[in-house]
Amino acid sequence: MVHEHFGRQHSLTGQTAAWAVFVLLIAYAATLVLGLLSLTSPEDPIGDPYFSLMEMLIIAMAPVMVIVMVAVHAYAAPGARAYSRTALAWMVIMAGITSGVHFVILTVSRPIAAAGFPWASLLFSFQWPSVVYALDILAWDVFFALSMLFAAPVFRAGRLEKTLRILMIAGGALSLAGLIGVPFADMNLRNIGILGYVGISLVVFPLLGVLFGRTRQPPEKAG
Repeated sequence: MVHEHFGRQHSLTGQTAAWAVFVLLIAYAATLVLGLLSLTSPEDPIGDPYFSLMEMLIIAMAPVMVIVMVAVHAYAAPGARAYSRTALAWMVIMAGITSGVHFVILTVSRPIAAAGFPWASLLFSFQWPSVVYALDILAWDVFFALSMLFAAPVFRAGRLEKTLRILMIAGGALSLAGLIGVPFADMNLRNIGILGYVGISLVVFPLLGVLFGRTRQPPEKAG
């Protein structure tokens, strides 16, 4: 199937970005596991160097996810472009929020906490409740989830597209399910969302890279 708006640049950019997200997700998951294994108690927060590396990986990953969604929008058939445009908008919002959150955590949270301000943990810690934690939940459990759910209808033809559609719906649903941890103030329940935006994304993004590589390009126009 030829996709009218999906040119060679979209294909190359989409493939590169999708595989880059996959590599960054692998690095993030590996760092998370190593950080958890380094803890003496499950209640302890993950420390450095694992924590800072995870922050940097998220800052790097978020804008690349936006590039992937630009390619998804270019790939979409005319009848699905309202969905893909909305999915792109949600992903841009997600990237803006989470990049801001993790850049602040990485750069200024510790100096402020070291200054002894008693309110610092309510703003900058990843222990519930805190402002940055709430914003990060908003980014991933709401806007990332919505982006996946709105992108899913783009993929309708063929086994690979149908697989992507199912996985995107599952990933979006699990990410949304992580919100259950908020009313119960139980971040163990919130970790359900990690299965969506990390676990299932480890399959979604490489499959997008494969799909973009297989897509036939529209013929070049003369002149």
